[in-house]
Amino acid sequence: MVVVTGQNKVSANPDDAMSSSDAEDDFQEPATPTATQAGQALPLLPQQFPEVVPLNVGGMFFTTRLSTLRRYEDTMLAAMFSGRHYIPTDAEGRYFIDRDGTYFGDILNFLRSGDLPPRERVRSVYKEAQYYSIGPLLDNLEDIQPLKGEKVRQAFLGLMPYYKDHLERIIEIAKLRAMQRKARFAKLKVCVFKEEMPITPYECPHFNSLRFERSDSETKLFEHHCEVDVSFGPWEAVADVYDLLHCIVTDLSARGIAVDHQCIGVCDKHLINHYYCKRPIYEFKITWW
Repeated sequence: MVVVTGQNKVSANPDDAMSSSDAEDDFQEPATPTATQAGQALPLLPQQFPEVVPLNVGGMFFTTRLSTLRRYEDTMLAAMFSGRHYIPTDAEGRYFIDRDGTYFGDILNFLRSGDLPPRERVRSVYKEAQYYSIGPLLDNLEDIQPLKGEKVRQAFLGLMPYYKDHLERIIEIAKLRAMQRKARFAKLKVCVFKEEMPITPYECPHFNSLRFERSDSETKLFEHHCEVDVSFGPWEAVADVYDLLHCIVTDLSARGIAVDHQCIGVCDKHLINHYYCKRPIYEFKITWW
């Protein structure tokens, strides 16, 4: 007997019939598509957001309009809430951003009405604005204190050869000495000088610039290294020795290092004729605990 299923015929001739294994192979269930295949076949729909968006930023809760988050197109927040990316929600349905939310309110206030944070929060808000790539807020913050002053300070430090390297050397020497002595603090000598060569009181009225010219042979007579641990200088700028000392202490303090300093004299090395070095020497005291 010949069995007809649809338009397919199964021959009664045993030679033409398929084996049971062949039949099972031909009629296997389709394999479950992989995630990649499913994504290719059925692309995910854009994520939809409500007009009023509840937010959970690192455990701190905020509520704002969707249009506020999208205020500036080239920001991370605008991209996150564009619908092109999936944003998880917490147990209460708030959209979760895994970031410290301490200064997120300042970010929202700028996006809402252009408000800037008070001075004591400017540096911290600037870091958050960098993370969220909010260019207009970064531009505004850079034009106010303390960031505007920091630009001027960095321009001055740019004139200082090996400034960052010298800071590292101060830290390394102080740490090594404290560990060797098993002490809370360590002291080291630091020379800070502005002029490349000494200027006597008799020469000052004759030179209006910060540097003056000497012959190569004369210059070599004034070349020497003071007997100190670290030496800063020379530089050409109106900012003086005390300004550089302030920068050194500020940058060490920013790294959590407690530092005191005092002038303990000058370098008395004799150079030539009536010339002595006279570069000021400072004692730096680094306290570790």
